[in-house]
Amino acid sequence: MSESGTRHDFENTVVGRLAALADRTRAEGLSGELRKDVARRVLDVLGNCLAAQDQPSARAVTAVARDWAGAPRATGIGTGERFPAATAALINGTLAHSMDFDDTHLPSILHPSASVVPAALAVGEATGATGAAVLDAAGVGIEIAVRLGMGGYDEELGNSEFFERGQHATSICGAVGSAAAAAMLYGLDGEGIADAMGIAASFGAGLLEANRTGGTVKRAHCGWAAHSGVTAAEFARHGLTGPPTVIEGRFGFLQAFCGDRADTAKVLDRLGEHWELPGIFFKPYPCNHFTHAGIDAARALRGEVDPADIAEIELGVPKPVLRTIAEPPAAKAAPESGYHAAFSGPFTVARALLGGSGLGVGHADFTDEAARDPRTLELARLVTSHSDDRCDELYPHQFPAVLRVRTRDGVWHEARVDHNRGGPRNPLSDDELTMKFDLNVEGRLTEQAAEAVVGHALALPAGDPLDALMAAVRG
Repeated sequence: MSESGTRHDFENTVVGRLAALADRTRAEGLSGELRKDVARRVLDVLGNCLAAQDQPSARAVTAVARDWAGAPRATGIGTGERFPAATAALINGTLAHSMDFDDTHLPSILHPSASVVPAALAVGEATGATGAAVLDAAGVGIEIAVRLGMGGYDEELGNSEFFERGQHATSICGAVGSAAAAAMLYGLDGEGIADAMGIAASFGAGLLEANRTGGTVKRAHCGWAAHSGVTAAEFARHGLTGPPTVIEGRFGFLQAFCGDRADTAKVLDRLGEHWELPGIFFKPYPCNHFTHAGIDAARALRGEVDPADIAEIELGVPKPVLRTIAEPPAAKAAPESGYHAAFSGPFTVARALLGGSGLGVGHADFTDEAARDPRTLELARLVTSHSDDRCDELYPHQFPAVLRVRTRDGVWHEARVDHNRGGPRNPLSDDELTMKFDLNVEGRLTEQAAEAVVGHALALPAGDPLDALMAAVRG
């Protein structure tokens, strides 16, 4: 209800059509294949959360959350505690994004699961929802988040307008997707879901400057988006309303964030018929996604070159990527911490050439100690980064790279990677995703406990309750 007591006319607005999809999906459920896809994303998020327990962002946000009073209704992963749903979503969303190991949608360049899945898990646990209902809500929330991101993608520019303006679309769009998921699980009707999204549109925020020059605040962006989404749904439950034209209006979401480059039609394109969800890329490496193709190119060259014999390295990437992983050059060649190393093309190439860990490079490659490793820094200093025409053609539907290495005998060796590992053209199998989870929880869960989490997560499509899963990751 609006303040005047009349119901909004959402039927023909963008948020109304998105809410209708959510309402219909809650009633009918996602397909079995889509539920399985979301269950894999739940497992991925849980592993990323458990891996991030010792991160400064996790400690800071959890400390603040413990100071907030409230009914213990949902699990704070790894804390041994339960919190109000919105607070649990804040903790878990921060954890999910803290290692930069969360999935990526292209070409919107969003990490949707890191905010939406924690929001859905928190409200699902608080309300006693079935696993299937949580998957349905998370799936719709993820779909809405990436469709909003697509509304800010400019074909002519070849990049996200959010990104061009220094805005973190992941947290901005993630707040709205999280609100849709939370509202579904709170049992709101179509108009209530629309209100929740309309409220959350005023809460989404995030700047990308930390990617360039440091600071740990970006790690909390997905936590705040999840918290905002759950809070927006709770406000809508109690009568707060959102504007019906919140997405397409003159002062609405897309115009405010992206200006005249926004494209509302992309948000609604084949809505309910085509799902972006299955095409979202899983990350095999715990570092910025722009670095991954360079890592795979380096892995391909390891059999051809001895790192001790390398004289020069050239890394070619899409032009917009340079700002994140190659600039400023001096800072990227010698990152100030392990976290900053995860956003460095030169450093990640060097670690991969030296052997790396995990599925190619892993958590051990992004400790503060690793960031000071003399051999890695020596190789990283040999890397010059540039834009590559072929990479520009493929970006941002892929994050490609070409790596050229000259050995001391003057011979050049080249590897080009056009399709990212973990995406539809080069997917991670269930076994590889389970291996990623096991690497994430090594030293945090026993082998038996890890197997139990994997089993509970992948059984969610069958309608298993959340209780056993969340107890297993509570700590």
